[in-house]
Amino acid sequence: MVNIRSFPVWRPAPENVARIHAVPYDVVNRAEAAALAAGNPLSFLHVSRAEIDLPEHVDAYSQEVYQKARANLLDLRQNGPYLYDDEPALYVYAQEIDGHKQFGVVAAVSVDDYDSGKIKRHENTRIDKENDRTNHALALGAHTGLVFLIHRDQQEIDDIVSATCSQAPVYDVIDEEGVRHQVWKCSGAHSTRLEQIFAETDNLYIADGHHRAKSASRVRETLKERGQLTPEHPANRFPAVIFPASQLRILSYNRAVRDLNGLSREEFLHRVAESFDITSDVGACPEAPEHIHLYMAGRWYGLKLKHPPSTERVSETLDVAILQQYLLDPILGIENPRTDERITFIGGSRGTGELVKMVDSGAWQIAFSMYPTTVEQLLAVSDQNDLMPPKSTWFYPKLRDGFFIYQFLDD
Repeated sequence: MVNIRSFPVWRPAPENVARIHAVPYDVVNRAEAAALAAGNPLSFLHVSRAEIDLPEHVDAYSQEVYQKARANLLDLRQNGPYLYDDEPALYVYAQEIDGHKQFGVVAAVSVDDYDSGKIKRHENTRIDKENDRTNHALALGAHTGLVFLIHRDQQEIDDIVSATCSQAPVYDVIDEEGVRHQVWKCSGAHSTRLEQIFAETDNLYIADGHHRAKSASRVRETLKERGQLTPEHPANRFPAVIFPASQLRILSYNRAVRDLNGLSREEFLHRVAESFDITSDVGACPEAPEHIHLYMAGRWYGLKLKHPPSTERVSETLDVAILQQYLLDPILGIENPRTDERITFIGGSRGTGELVKMVDSGAWQIAFSMYPTTVEQLLAVSDQNDLMPPKSTWFYPKLRDGFFIYQFLDD
């Protein structure tokens, strides 16, 4: 029984949306965010990454940054770039790239559903990132980014989405990577029926945005402690977009490692051969699960675990888990890939050519090309109330920030 609702929203005036929408706050660093927003005062990065408008020495997690974000958002709202649509509505958000299309329903979802586990998660959150988004939201009195959710396919939802998309979109823009983003408003009987259908749905699943969801829960708890929470308070909800599982595309999430943990290349391969069958001179991309490709010294090697784990835990059978358990930890000494600075992660949208470039530069000794985790594996792990290893999924295309501002506190 999942509870979604239509909602009033601050959203860009159509003539300004092309200059406002921006990459998610967590896929760029400070310098990259500043470069993307340069010369564009309407870029939403001035809100999501407001440190770009302050001196370099200012800590990105300081209250000065959050207050600057608040001032920048108020400027966007009060001086014309944004409009307030007070009619509660759902929205359809579509993305298209290279012939791939996906259509999601944008709604205000329930913090109760998140806290109770009806909205299932598959990874742990980091307290520093939780603190950042919680402080950001409280300073703004608004949630400014969508949580990316999944629902199991239902034909009636697809039918309503298709009918909604027969109208002219309120937004139709193309981002710097060539992804087309379209938004349609969905109100009246269609939105009412979608709310009813989701009320008959057992679970939703977080694809991306675990820190946004956790921060929404913490925001509500903070307001409760302050005595500001009521049963109908907007902070009981947060904005999300819900896509059908069959439409989503997960790309590989590759790895590169700086050194061989004191081993020579020959010693390293010998150690790897104790657990994996090794094939020389393969292509860059694995063609099936249970195959991992390794790039080292100008050559690609195929790795296949000799004795796969016999377990009912889906999380332990993922290729990224096998790599961690049988190679990264025991051979390269990388116990915690979240914090070890010897490893980095490369989203599949950058291609395997990026792995070759990194290793050939000499800055990285080896790289691993992974077969993508599937949506079915993600759902299975979540249904077991289990967690996936860090950096298991790279959903693409990425959602954009700036289309929807969900206000939960008055100015």
